[in-house]
Amino acid sequence: MPMLPRRLLRYLVPEPVQVSGNEIVRSTFAAFIGMLAVTGISSFMLPASALPFVAASMGASAVLTFALPGSPLSQPWPLVGSHLISASIGVAACLWISEPVLAAAVAVSLSILAMFLTHTLHPPGGAAALLPVVLGDSVREAGFAFVIAPVAVNVLVLLAAGMMINILVFGRRYPAKPYEPGNLIHDRYDPPSLDRIGITHGDLHQALMDLDIYLDVSEEDLNRIYRMAGAQAYRRRMGEITCEDIMSRDLITARIDTEVEKAWAMLRHHKVKALPVIDEARHVIGILTLVDVLKPVDLKTYRGFDERLVHFIRRTLPVSSKGPRSVGDIMARPVLTVDSDMHITEVVPLLSDAGYHNLPVVDRDYRLVGMITQSDLIAALYTGSLHTQGQTDAALKRVFTNASRSPAPI
Repeated sequence: MPMLPRRLLRYLVPEPVQVSGNEIVRSTFAAFIGMLAVTGISSFMLPASALPFVAASMGASAVLTFALPGSPLSQPWPLVGSHLISASIGVAACLWISEPVLAAAVAVSLSILAMFLTHTLHPPGGAAALLPVVLGDSVREAGFAFVIAPVAVNVLVLLAAGMMINILVFGRRYPAKPYEPGNLIHDRYDPPSLDRIGITHGDLHQALMDLDIYLDVSEEDLNRIYRMAGAQAYRRRMGEITCEDIMSRDLITARIDTEVEKAWAMLRHHKVKALPVIDEARHVIGILTLVDVLKPVDLKTYRGFDERLVHFIRRTLPVSSKGPRSVGDIMARPVLTVDSDMHITEVVPLLSDAGYHNLPVVDRDYRLVGMITQSDLIAALYTGSLHTQGQTDAALKRVFTNASRSPAPI
């Protein structure tokens, strides 16, 4: 008998959401500020009447906007569109159907249909459709003006608050960036390196279509989850291989006052494509690549709009005809560095899809201790896979050896 309530409890109570305490506090504070803005601004803008100045659905929308800003249900178009469409349906049902029970059922069901058809599925939209029916006579007097005040005013204030708080205060991405399966770095339609093997964008899209239910997760998030799970599994199989294990330690470095000609000679002599630029404390302050050295050649084909604009402005200024003299004039900054104890699975996306070819490695005091290139990473992954395969072969050999020694069954 004790097992029955426990099994029943598993169906009734879902697994707890694994979110950090910091994220919980941020979402709570964001919802407080957001709803304070909605109630405060709406009460100031809307005149006192028999209608509420805040629709009850705003509370549910605040949960999605501030606690789940990455959800497809929380994006601006579902947030705004669902309220305006559903509220209009609710007002129509209130005006044209005298029986409240039937009007409520018609309003909510038609709002769901409309949200599916217009790609505005947003659960609080059902409340926005039901509210006009519940208010009854006051909505009949206001008519479709109810859609403007309070619904449209409320939802637009909530959207503005959601964008400002999520972006400016917490640095979240809102609205969520649409998934782009193409290769944005090289501006080609080829998928990024990590998307060419294994589960692809097309595979995820087809699986969602075959599943034929609405999942409150974007394809981009699904792709990220798949990548993170794959990296975790790879890390578990290969063991703790860190940047310190694979980095180059005998480094060729430059100073900010190193002459460009000398730096170019170092790049050519040592056959490297990048020189980390360090200060007296060995802190990385820049990086010099072959591309940086070639930029002063002023190849117009490779200029961007911003570079052409700066060049146009500088033509009217008295500038020296001499080119850059030191590394500090042309080096790239700021520089992305990786920690020496970082696992190599975290480096793979940087060197494969993020556009980096060389990564300086720093210790806990942010001092340069090594460099990792794409060649280093390829060698590490190849060696690690051989080591893993060797362990698997050894385990299989032990199994077959033990099996051959076992007495035959009678």
